[in-house]
Amino acid sequence: MTEIIDKTLNMLETGQRARVIQIKGKGNSRKRLLEMGMVPGTVLSVTKKAPLGDPVDFKLKGYNLSLRKQEAEMIVVEPLEG
Repeated sequence: MTEIIDKTLNMLETGQRARVIQIKGKGNSRKRLLEMGMVPGTVLSVTKKAPLGDPVDFKLKGYNLSLRKQEAEMIVVEPLEG
């Protein structure tokens, strides 16, 4: 049986679009991500990635947001085509 692996925000490549499915984690870090607009259903795109993958820049809801790799790993996404 194949196990389905959740794709997280840090796994996306520059230029890829995705829809936020879930925010993992608890407490202040989860609340902070939700307050920044990372709510389920939000469509975003990866605009830049640092050479070592930390930080990653995204465009969502009309603004740019930079997240550390550790924060991006908390966000489960569904990649979109186009």
